[in-house]
Amino acid sequence: MTETSHRPLTAVLIAYNEAQRIAACLESLTWVDEIVVVDSGSSDDTLKIARRFTERVVTVPWRGFGPQKQAAVDLASHDMVFNVDCDERVTPELAAEIRTILAGSNVAAAYQVPRRTFLGSKEIKHCGWYPDRTVRLFDRTRAHFSEHLVHEGVHVDGTTVRCKQHLLHYSFVGLADLIVKMNRYSDLSAQQMFAGGKRFTTADITFRPLFAFVKTYLMKLGFLDGVEGFEIAVANAVSTFAKYIKLRELGLREADERRLSA
Repeated sequence: MTETSHRPLTAVLIAYNEAQRIAACLESLTWVDEIVVVDSGSSDDTLKIARRFTERVVTVPWRGFGPQKQAAVDLASHDMVFNVDCDERVTPELAAEIRTILAGSNVAAAYQVPRRTFLGSKEIKHCGWYPDRTVRLFDRTRAHFSEHLVHEGVHVDGTTVRCKQHLLHYSFVGLADLIVKMNRYSDLSAQQMFAGGKRFTTADITFRPLFAFVKTYLMKLGFLDGVEGFEIAVANAVSTFAKYIKLRELGLREADERRLSA
């Protein structure tokens, strides 16, 4: 950018085997002052594609979502950072809103950005998927990512303001993609719960999956999203079941290790 009246901005991304999606994401970020990509060991063309847009491409072994994103923040040259995922696109309207924010004299500690999420070509307007506001733009001297392996958040010391414009989120090509990603998240969620002292109970697999379905499909109005809403509700139930079964497996593994070492 040639303007000098704004606070400089670094966009940060984490990536792993994102060759199919990262180019479109980075193309939507060409207006920022710097792009930092932290890759966790891709075996496809992710690194090659990323280097077409920025020289700041660094490989960092996987640490979990929170620590990985904080590693990217720490590598930024500027204090104002904008966290974007490889399956997201920054709209021109959001880019203009952020430029206006950075040109102002009273920049808040952090800004939440709403997302429009798609399952295939269908935008999901319910199921708890919209507006899905999360802190994406922040001053790293007043905010940082949590240490959570999954469902990471940004801890902010100061005021958080809501942006009006959207990120476009193309996370799931279809049901198979949805299930693959929920399987990965259930792995990390189980590990995080286990590390935090949570242990399995029969009620976890008896009631929690059913509640996940009811919450998504009825309480969050997923039925208004048609067949896709039903898919998401079922996937959430299966993911919840898998998360607690994996928690049980971690407990059994720990018990076996104790017996062997006794």
